[in-house]
Amino acid sequence: MKAVTIDRYGSPDVLQLKEIEDPLVEEDDVLVKIRAASVNPYDWHVMTGLPYIARAQFGLLKPKVTGMGADLAGRVKAVGKNVTTFVPGDEVFGEVDGEVPGQPMLELGSLAEYVCVKESSIVHKPEGLTFEQAAALPLAGHTALRGLRDQAGVAAGQSVLINGASGGVGTLAVQVAKALGAEVTGVCSTKNLDLVRSLGADRVIDYTREDFVQAGQRYDVILDNVGNRKLSECLQVLEPEGVYLASFGQPGSRWLGPMLQLVSMAAKSAFVRQNLVTLTTRRTREALLDLKELVDEGKISPVIDRTYGLGEAVDAMRYVEEGHARGKVVISVADA
Repeated sequence: MKAVTIDRYGSPDVLQLKEIEDPLVEEDDVLVKIRAASVNPYDWHVMTGLPYIARAQFGLLKPKVTGMGADLAGRVKAVGKNVTTFVPGDEVFGEVDGEVPGQPMLELGSLAEYVCVKESSIVHKPEGLTFEQAAALPLAGHTALRGLRDQAGVAAGQSVLINGASGGVGTLAVQVAKALGAEVTGVCSTKNLDLVRSLGADRVIDYTREDFVQAGQRYDVILDNVGNRKLSECLQVLEPEGVYLASFGQPGSRWLGPMLQLVSMAAKSAFVRQNLVTLTTRRTREALLDLKELVDEGKISPVIDRTYGLGEAVDAMRYVEEGHARGKVVISVADA
């Protein structure tokens, strides 16, 4: 089968499309024929090995896991004898498991024609979504749902500001916040104002013309996907018992990334009434089912900026690297 792999850290040019052996289907595995996958900023961190502190997880001198991609959507090709939820032919979406004992490293990414995953890592695809849309949902959707619902506790009637409302997480976060009953303000660039409005935002701030920290409005929750403003400035527009949720991950430095900002935030939390939270994503089958339910109810729908072929993974990663994608960047594997 064909798969996108890496054997060293670096720019998108290190991505290689290779012929590798098909995955081995163990008794607890589901073999999925990939129809679409998506590219996340997380994949960029894995590819570059940045910030350097992350190499404790990724591999010190070279990547430990050479397969690329986490999000997936496709059809079940085969199942192990212990699998009870799926049968061949089922349309599914979800995420790869990460490092699976017994599986060759090259077979672990979703940027491939096939991948083996555990039963708990996927659910049935919403009928109303294409494979490309479904592949755009898992990681960004998990992040938005986990942050707003589970960590910030967004409730009906609250005011929520989403800084970076037009990106992969931001476009879903606007919709999740609205589904939770919040009044949503989205911050984005001029070209994305109509997009964010179309997702249900009650108010949209063009950051090139208006400063949200100077706008005179306070919020119960701020979801910060960008990290481009000082924490002290954000706290000025946060309600006294509000929640500031940090979801930015781009490296502030090549060595520590955003760690200094997050450590500073943790230290400051002891001296303010507001709740300062670092968003952590806990991937669960239950969250995937919740996302599927929100889609089935017509409350959320992934936004896709561009679609590339499997052989165009280098171009897709270069575009993600620029940091200006509107929604998600998707890889179509159907005709690989």
